[in-house]
Amino acid sequence: MNVRVIAVGKLRERYVAAAVADFGARLRPYFHIDMVEVKPADGADPRAAIATEGERILKLLPDGETVWLLDRNGEELSSEEFAQRLKLAADQGTSRLTFVVAGTYGSSEALRARATVVWSLSRLTLLHEWARALVLEQLYRAAKIGRNEPYHH
Repeated sequence: MNVRVIAVGKLRERYVAAAVADFGARLRPYFHIDMVEVKPADGADPRAAIATEGERILKLLPDGETVWLLDRNGEELSSEEFAQRLKLAADQGTSRLTFVVAGTYGSSEALRARATVVWSLSRLTLLHEWARALVLEQLYRAAKIGRNEPYHH
C-alpha cells in the first residue's frame, strides 16, 4: 500500500526533519511514502487561513481516496488498533492511504467532511510539525506489529 502525508508548511526544526527522514527511511521496506507540503496561508485572519489551506489540500485528494485527517478532536486509537485499521485498509484493497496534517489554525469543515477518518494522536495540543513525525513513527510501529516484529525504539 502507498502512503501519502500531506502537511501544511515546511519543517522548520532540524530535529523534526531528522525524525521524519529517519522514520521515512525505516518505512521503505513496508510502504512507499510520499510527503507533500502545501503552502501555508497568510495567518493574519485565522479563519481565512483555515479555508485557504483546506482548499489547497482538497485539490490534492481524488474522489474515492482514503483520507485520514489528523485532528485533536478525532478518534483516538492505540498502536495495536491503528495497526489493525491499516491491515483492514490493505485487505480492502486500498491502494493509497493519505494522512493530512492541517496548518497551525486547524482544518476546515470541508476538509473534515472529506476525511474518511478523523484521527487524534492525543487530546493534547501538539505542534503540527511534530504530527508528521508521529504519524510516520506510528506507521512504522504498526508495520512492525502487523508482521509480529519487535519494536523497541
